[in-house]
Amino acid sequence: MNFIHDGDLMTDVTRIQQLDLNLLKIFESIYQEQNMSRTAEALHITPSAVSHALKRLRDYLGDPLFQRSNNRMLPTPACQRMAPQIIDNLTRLRQILQHWGEFQALTSQHHFRLGIHYAFEPFILPKLAKKLAEFAPNTTFASVKVDRENLTRELGAGRVDMAFDVALPIKPPVLHSKLFDDEFCVLMRKGHPIENNLTLQTYFVAKHIGVSNRPSGAAAEDILFQQQGLSRQISFRCQNYYAAKTMLVESDLLLTVPYLLGQELMGSVGQADGLSQAAMPVHLTNIETHLYWHKNTEDDEALSWFRQMLVSLF
Repeated sequence: MNFIHDGDLMTDVTRIQQLDLNLLKIFESIYQEQNMSRTAEALHITPSAVSHALKRLRDYLGDPLFQRSNNRMLPTPACQRMAPQIIDNLTRLRQILQHWGEFQALTSQHHFRLGIHYAFEPFILPKLAKKLAEFAPNTTFASVKVDRENLTRELGAGRVDMAFDVALPIKPPVLHSKLFDDEFCVLMRKGHPIENNLTLQTYFVAKHIGVSNRPSGAAAEDILFQQQGLSRQISFRCQNYYAAKTMLVESDLLLTVPYLLGQELMGSVGQADGLSQAAMPVHLTNIETHLYWHKNTEDDEALSWFRQMLVSLF
């Protein structure tokens, strides 16, 4: 059995306290790029500087960190275990430094990241872009896909500032605020045999398009149907509402969508004259849409401003 002497432990602690944080930036890039040359290009430094930095970091941490395999730098088991935590903390540190000082919307160059499902983008992003151009013209924005099961982790790590999604069973440290309710409606081609006769019976006899970007599982409206002991015939399943919309014009299929999304699809260039919108013949619970954020960002001036601006859109 090997024992660690107090003197050896103190030396290790001192070494870590003296660690140059620039080395962690290079470590992060090597981990992400898995290539020394691409890391040098990404950070605008020489390959020899990357190699020297990696050697210093190996000495500090007492681990090879990466093993060369062909042209790739693959993480060691210890590196694979610790890298996500290190990168998460680097992201958080950048976020803190980026938010340093008072936020002035008109002059800020802040970069906002909103986690959002693609289906919400068409009727949110144009309004958001207009608001940012008017009140914060030098800021930038990214719409980011976030898996719901990773929402707490993504918000906590600062990879997204906040998220826009349907009501989810989520608890602190993630906070949320309801933005609006939306009811379902039905889209079909103009001249559809049941365009003027959409009843409970004709709806469930008809063939439908189901939309989901998950490989399997019921869509939101089908879950609501199941709660009432109802089911419909899904003849086609696709990943995108805009793909589903194009299928409607040339078929007798029906598409069930949230009303706001239906309005967006109806207003798309070249399709407004080809589609008809009707009320649901059966009552479904409205879809609640919420804004989610991490409690750590509750008092951040820039994000508080962005959150209030998003709320003002609705």
